Amino acid sequence: MGQRVGIFGGTFDPIHVGHLVAAVNAKDALGMDRVLLVVANVPWQKADLRAVSSAEDRLALVDAAVGDVPGLEASRLEIDRGGESYTADTLSELRQSGPNDELFLIVGWDVAGDLATWERHEEIQRLATLVVVNRPGAGHPQGLDDDGWTVVEVTVPNLEISSTDLRARALDGRPLDYLVPESAVRCIRARGMYATGR
Repeated sequence: MGQRVGIFGGTFDPIHVGHLVAAVNAKDALGMDRVLLVVANVPWQKADLRAVSSAEDRLALVDAAVGDVPGLEASRLEIDRGGESYTADTLSELRQSGPNDELFLIVGWDVAGDLATWERHEEIQRLATLVVVNRPGAGHPQGLDDDGWTVVEVTVPNLEISSTDLRARALDGRPLDYLVPESAVRCIRARGMYATGR
């Protein structure tokens, strides 16, 4: 008998409470045994747009943030694989290591409409149930039902938190408290990330 495993991938630069709320609510709603927060090694959709913190720094933040939360795990699968990070590769690797596991790919509502642009998205469709995390009243993501996806929606509290804004706050010396888990804030300071002295 396999496990029900959630895969929540991201740049996590930095991870924030919105990510964690999405992960724990998806886990609870679908009775998952665990959710892997998979840190992208080289996020192919962002690599050319802006400088991205080192993968090891981002992994340390995720590891600090999940701490002792039951069923949440920081994952370095994509870091260890190296190169650009593709969800299809990650799901394929997890399928090989756990052939009886049921895989759930967790994405935000804002990302769901772009899945057709992802590398080998047909393979992703075969390997995992898509879990779309949305805020109350957001409506159903367009195009997924007609495009071969098995979709489950999970509604979470509306937390408008932007990693871009968090990096700017850190750079300006403004507080990250209550937006980023305290353990991850300490990790940011200890590693000197985002040029923060606070």
